[in-house]
Amino acid sequence: MEARGRSDTVLFVVYDGVRLLDVTGPLEVLTVANEHGGSYRPLLASPDGRDVVSSAGARLGADLALPDVTGPIGTLVVPGAPDWQAAAADEALLDQIRRLAAGSARTASVCAGAFPLAAAGLLDGRRVTTHWDLADQLAAHFPAVTVDPDPIFIVDGRIITSAGITAGIDLTLALVEADLGPETARAVARHLVVFMQRPGGQSQFSVRTNTASTRNDLLRRVLDTVAADPVGPYDLAGLAALAGVSARHLGRLFRTELGITPAVYLDRVRVEAAQDLLERGDDTLDVVARRVGFGSPETMRRAFLRELGVTPGAYRSRFRTTGINPTP
Repeated sequence: MEARGRSDTVLFVVYDGVRLLDVTGPLEVLTVANEHGGSYRPLLASPDGRDVVSSAGARLGADLALPDVTGPIGTLVVPGAPDWQAAAADEALLDQIRRLAAGSARTASVCAGAFPLAAAGLLDGRRVTTHWDLADQLAAHFPAVTVDPDPIFIVDGRIITSAGITAGIDLTLALVEADLGPETARAVARHLVVFMQRPGGQSQFSVRTNTASTRNDLLRRVLDTVAADPVGPYDLAGLAALAGVSARHLGRLFRTELGITPAVYLDRVRVEAAQDLLERGDDTLDVVARRVGFGSPETMRRAFLRELGVTPGAYRSRFRTTGINPTP
């Protein structure tokens, strides 16, 4: 994200169906940055120069057509869309993205904007992220891309990819920090009432742990037993006996089929169970830890930090309520 010699032009690639906040979130960051000494020149370019209709139904005014864009571009921003398949299959759009990325100091995607970047071949061999709910699809469709579903954004050379939707704000704040320094970025974050660096990654927002799946009947028996009763006093020998194999063989099955150890799987299931209790109930952390099999709040805390990047207390306060209702 080297800013030396950059152009102040930030070009947004917009098209019908584009996610509105993928565009307006970063735009607002740039606008506030300009109020704090920046000189960004954001432009919206559509395939034919006409206005586009966003996924929210709001119309976005285009400044020019993509084929008419010439000259240096400081940052090319490719937002996503709920129908990412259409954007990733639009060859004319992909051609323009390739051309413009070649003339840009850096290229960024917001959320599902990673799909057209990947379809254009710009993410091959790179480590990237996208919305947690789309990460598996991005990895499946583009095996040359290394997808990490947890970070809020990832910088890999001249390519910056961000997580879902509001993460475009985080990404743009990082660009402002690279260009104008941390003090300006902090001022922008304070003005927008957002985190300079939000705590934790995407894991805390995702659906339950994608409870591991396998076609191996022996391993399936172990997974289902743990998922049904995570509080059980499990150890490797007991789980192996349940599967009817040696402890060493069970460990090998977990690594081969799931890419994790039995202990990691057990922790993930227990974290998932604790998430549910923290969201819905009023039990103390000590009670929650015992109810899901962690034994102590400290053990649960370490597992939460490892799996979600936040503490159980922070998770409860963040996902339990908006705070609009007074506490009885």
